[in-house]
This record gives sequence, structure tokens and C-alpha cells, in this order.
Amino acid sequence: MKVIFLGTNGWYDTCTGNTVCTLLETNDYYIVLDAGNGIYKLDEYLKDTIKPIYLFLSHFHLDHIEGLHILNKFNFDNSLHIYGQPGTRKRLNKIINYPYTVPFSELPFEVHLHEIGEGVHHLPFKVRCKFLPHASPCLGYRFEVDERIISYCTDTGPHKNVEELGYKSDLLITECSLKMGESYPGWPHLNPFDAAKIALKAQAQRLALTHFDANIYRTHEERLESKESMKKLYKNIIYAYDGLEIKL
Repeated sequence: MKVIFLGTNGWYDTCTGNTVCTLLETNDYYIVLDAGNGIYKLDEYLKDTIKPIYLFLSHFHLDHIEGLHILNKFNFDNSLHIYGQPGTRKRLNKIINYPYTVPFSELPFEVHLHEIGEGVHHLPFKVRCKFLPHASPCLGYRFEVDERIISYCTDTGPHKNVEELGYKSDLLITECSLKMGESYPGWPHLNPFDAAKIALKAQAQRLALTHFDANIYRTHEERLESKESMKKLYKNIIYAYDGLEIKL
């Protein structure tokens, strides 16, 4: 399995990267996590165009769905399956439509919208979902595929659901919007200490930090510092940047 970070920014694009999007390349599927502007790079990595493509959305904040407006750039040989929380069909069909962009029905490939909630879902692979604390309802995911466990928890404050989704995962991917000591209870996010503490409690094998707030982390050096500051607490920590590939 290969994990490829296509976009690692939160909020907006900068010279450090695009808004958040991550690709899991598995033996039989392509699994895409969120659809920020980084999704435009997707066709650079889809070597087997016959593989089904599954896109999972955490929530509807624009930095997680804004890349959907460029879907007509692609010409997939297979259908695109988009999964999200209840309300996904109504919201996406309103935004991905005229007068804003090309609607799903006019793309050069089929798009299927699916709504899922908390619990375990048996798709072609096993997915567990839990809601996370944020300013807008946000789904965290736990994928079991290719004998690996990948957990994805973005736009969240510290919470037991993040620990449960990340429990003994091979890779826990979390956001890192804030810097050390920062917290915003009304709009929950994680800082490096929060993320490392969660990974430690969850006994995750590795932790990857992504979704760096573009207004707070303005350089790659600042992002790297967030990783280095946590090495004594949690050693297997990775700071994600656009184009980073991890093999599991």
C-alpha cells in the first residue's frame, strides 16, 4: 500500500501546498480522503485506470470539498464513488452544479453519491466511522484494507473517538492546524502535542500530521518544527507535505 499526500494545507492554498487531499493506493482500489485543491493532481498517480475510485469526505467546509469543481478535468475508466455523512447528496448536488461548475451528471464518468453515518460499513473493504468534535459535524474514518489499518481524523479537537479510530493502526493521519499551546474550543483543532498524545494512547504504529492551518504554518520549516518538538513524546511521527509518499 502507498499513501500519497496531494494537499496538506488547511483553509487555503499557499506556496507550501494545496488544501487537503490524500490518496491511498491499494492493491484493488484507489481511496481518496477529502477533496481540497490537491485533488487536481490525482491523475498523476492513477496508473491503473480500471481500479474503482472511492472518495471519502470528512465534512463540508470548503477547503475539504472545493477541489470537486475540477472533476471534469478527469476521464476515469471507472465510476467514482463519493461517501459522506447524511446530507451529502443534497449539499453536493447544490454546489457541484450550475451556475457554479459542471454538474455530476455531465462528467465523462459516472459519479455515485453515498451517505454513511457512525458505525462499521462493509464496502469492498471495511470502514468504521465516528463523528469528531468540530464547528461543523465531521466524520473520522478507519480503513481496513490490504491487511493494513489506516485512520483519518481531520478537523477535530482531542477526543476519545480519534483514539478509538486510531487504535493500533498502521498509520494514523491527523490534522495539525495549531501550534504548541494553542487551542480554540469554539472551533476545535489539534496542535502537535494533542496529536502525539492521541497517537501514543491509541498505540498507533505511525502518525502523519497534515492539514496545517495556512495562516499559522507559513513555511515548511515551521511544520518541521512541529514534528521535531514531539520526538521525545512520540518517535514515529511524520510531517506531511505535498508529494510525500509513504509505503506501508
